[in-house]
Amino acid sequence: MPTAYQSAYVTGLGHYLPGNPISNDEMDAYVAPLNRASQRIKQRILAENGIKTRHYAIDPGGHTRESHAHLAAQAIRDCLRSAGSELDAVSLLAVGSSGGDALMPGFANMIQGELGAPPMQTLSSQGICVAGVSALEFAAQAVELGSHAQALAVGVDMPSRMFKHSRFGPAGYDIDFDAHFLRWMLSDGAGACLLGRTPAAVGQSNLSLQLKWTHQKSFSGDYPVCMQLGLTHDRSRSFLDFATAAEAEAAGALSLRQDIRLLPHVFDVGIHEYVKLAHEGWIVPGKVDHFLCHYSSAKFAPVIDDLLEKAGLQIPKDRWYSNLSTRGNTGAASIFVMLAEWFATRSPKVGDTVLCFIPESGRITAAFMCFEVVPAQGVVKQPLAKTAVQAPQPQLWPETLDAPHAPDSAGDVLRPVLTSLASVWQDYRSRVWRAPVMQQLVHGRFNSAAYQRWTANWVPQVREGSKWMREGAASLDMRFLPLAALIGQHAGEEQNDFQILYEDYLAAGGQLPLDQLKRNPGGEALNAYLHGLAAMPNPLGLLGAIYIIEGTGQRIVPALLPLLREQVDLPASAFRFLAYHGANDEHHLTRWLQAVTMVLEIEPAAAEQIVQTARHTAQLYALQFESI
Repeated sequence: MPTAYQSAYVTGLGHYLPGNPISNDEMDAYVAPLNRASQRIKQRILAENGIKTRHYAIDPGGHTRESHAHLAAQAIRDCLRSAGSELDAVSLLAVGSSGGDALMPGFANMIQGELGAPPMQTLSSQGICVAGVSALEFAAQAVELGSHAQALAVGVDMPSRMFKHSRFGPAGYDIDFDAHFLRWMLSDGAGACLLGRTPAAVGQSNLSLQLKWTHQKSFSGDYPVCMQLGLTHDRSRSFLDFATAAEAEAAGALSLRQDIRLLPHVFDVGIHEYVKLAHEGWIVPGKVDHFLCHYSSAKFAPVIDDLLEKAGLQIPKDRWYSNLSTRGNTGAASIFVMLAEWFATRSPKVGDTVLCFIPESGRITAAFMCFEVVPAQGVVKQPLAKTAVQAPQPQLWPETLDAPHAPDSAGDVLRPVLTSLASVWQDYRSRVWRAPVMQQLVHGRFNSAAYQRWTANWVPQVREGSKWMREGAASLDMRFLPLAALIGQHAGEEQNDFQILYEDYLAAGGQLPLDQLKRNPGGEALNAYLHGLAAMPNPLGLLGAIYIIEGTGQRIVPALLPLLREQVDLPASAFRFLAYHGANDEHHLTRWLQAVTMVLEIEPAAAEQIVQTARHTAQLYALQFESI
């Protein structure tokens, strides 16, 4: 039975195809026939599949120009532009693909990292063509149930790396026809769809798409494997069963194969499922205004049409839409790329019904999606301007470090404060790691000049730390004399830390005198806020500021140091400040906990001030990172 939806709307559509279109003649530079038999196979397959151009993310030498995750990220950016939306508004990323750049972790997580996206739920649907439909169905159900206000569904595939010259010869080129077939069929691309609860405008139109229902069914229990990667030709062994990867490669277990003898079953099963849905009333052929059919070869279009005609359920050919000839078969991305281009070029009308049919040959699966064109609510959004995107780089992920004090181990008075601060910290930590300077580190794009800029921004801020602490201690009344002494001790220990950081700046090549280093806008705002608060009577909330600042030293700095040492060609003497704080801020936070306990015993109402100040400090400290 199909899954019906009441409040799942497509509010953005986007796609991305790498590089320039590659013609059939130009293919030889990327996927060259290496013998006469291969040339005949190419001519036969291209004559039947109707593909004229396609896109590859590799260059003629077989080198990867753009990663698999980068293709998906670009499609997502295009989708968000069409929705006039931002990534921060999305709380679910569901991705369908035949695989990513790595076997683990999940591909959706890698794409989230490529985007530098905020914390969100992810789903990685691994399969072939229908994997994208599975991702969209999961996203739609999450929106429909109210779990997420906005969700991204992505389909992406990048098979070109499996077809490059080095994978096929000369010795390995005389393998079976099944391994040759897909070289002339598949290409690279990505598509994305943004789903929401209300019908918002897609692009500059005043239209949205309501998802009416989805349906997919696998017949893998009925048929053997038709398309596969990772098994030998006879499907008796997995590539993991071999002693080495080289042996698996030599045995053909790492060749992408299509058993063309089973292909007729794909469409036979798919059309029978179509007929079944029509008999149940889900599909009314006469009311289908647009039929987006994913087929891997133009040869199959008349086969599908003929089968529908014989069943008396034909959809007129002028209602069909396909971009196979210009985009090629992009696997899980195909239906997303098709939907985005159809919407942008065919000017649909309110009330139109759009039926998508996606057969998959992997082990025989059929999927359908049905949309209705509906008017958008509210003002038509303008697409966001395109921004330059840097080429993908290796990702270096920071270590996850636990919070310094677990709320469940605290007493009744302290527990609510630590629980609230843990929530503040979680949002702050994520925002800091997504700041541009941190993303440079995460993606391996940092260098000595970047480190020098960072320390130049940081020195004047650290220089002020002991000053506002002393001012705050001086503003405490007699009840808090022990607290004043504790803060004074802490300020005394840190008052010369800026000198260490300034020496790091000089070691990184900095040349400005100390007094000429200026705070950036975020640093100015933070400095003004803390000095202003310190001047007020009993500024107990400053303990919240210390929690964020010292917590940064304990929980973020230790993860920065190995990344910096790996990317920045400087001696260890240039990282003395980070090394010191990474080793000592845990002790500083132990002292902080002692101070908070002392304050709450005297003034329980101070808990709210501490949490509020921590929240404000987190916002301003994150702004300081973002302003570097």
